[in-house]
Order: sequence, then C-alpha cells, then structure tokens
Amino acid sequence: MTTAPGWHPDPTAPGQQRYWDGVQWTEQVAPGTRPQQPPPMTAQPYYAASRTPMTAEQARQWAMLAHLSAFAGLIVGFSFVGPLIVYLVKKDEDAFVADQAREALNFNLSALLYLTLGGIVTFILIILIIGLLLIPVFLLAAVGWLVLVVVGAVQANKGEAYRYPLTIRFITN
Repeated sequence: MTTAPGWHPDPTAPGQQRYWDGVQWTEQVAPGTRPQQPPPMTAQPYYAASRTPMTAEQARQWAMLAHLSAFAGLIVGFSFVGPLIVYLVKKDEDAFVADQAREALNFNLSALLYLTLGGIVTFILIILIIGLLLIPVFLLAAVGWLVLVVVGAVQANKGEAYRYPLTIRFITN
C-alpha cells in the first residue's frame, strides 16, 4: 500500500510539511512551516539551576551552625535534632559541612545513648543509696558536653575539622 502524492508531515522535521511524490520525499518544503525546536536539555535538575556553589565562608558558618544547633535541639528535648536537620539539608552542597554536621550528629547521638544508659544505672543505684554519688558525675558530663559543643563550633568556624572524643560513628558517609 502506497501513500498518495501530496503534502505530509515531514518525518525528519516535526512541525514542517514536505511533499511526497508517491515514491519518495522531495526537497520541496511547504511555505510558512518551520520545524519545531525541542526545548534545550539541561544536565542539572530543575532545582539546581538556581543554586550557586557555597563559598568557604558560608561552609564554615554552616559547619559551625551544625555544632551549635545542638543547643536548639535541647528545646525539643533531643540535642541531635539540630545537627540532623543541618546534615539532611546541606550534606550535598559542601563536603566540609556534611562532615561536621555528621560529626555533631554522631556526638549528640552518642551523648543521648550515654545519658540513657547512665540514667538507668543511676536510678537503680539510687535505690541502694550509692547512686546519689553519681549525680555530680552527671553535672560534670553536662558541662563537658557544653564545652565540647562550643569547641567544635569554634574549630568549624576556623575551617578546621573537629572530632569529638568518645563518639560512636553511627553515620559514616
């Protein structure tokens, strides 16, 4: 079955009509038609087109905020919430921010674990009166946590990676 001669949509140029002589396409193009240009393809996702790379100063500020956001997390009762939010939002934008947010998150998760286990042991020992001696240890641990978070924030603001002591690395890359 053959197609009748006449003007037909051009298979090589969408939006344009070309003359079919009954056997083959000719060089004749219908006047006033032009091929439709497809939209340009971009390699970046739609949301990345407006993003500019993070400067070193911004990276240091976000890394410092990752450490200090643990204080904001205390308002909701869990100090790891602030570093978790910074990690989830900024981890793909800068490697230094991701590293420091991950470090702050791991430290605060470790502190929560230590606090929970220490609280259980202290509660059991308070029944035996011995646990009352552990209350000053909890106060020293709270001051140590406060000092370490501030030191981490200061080091991150200088652009230096800080590693907390006694931290379990729950999240690694």
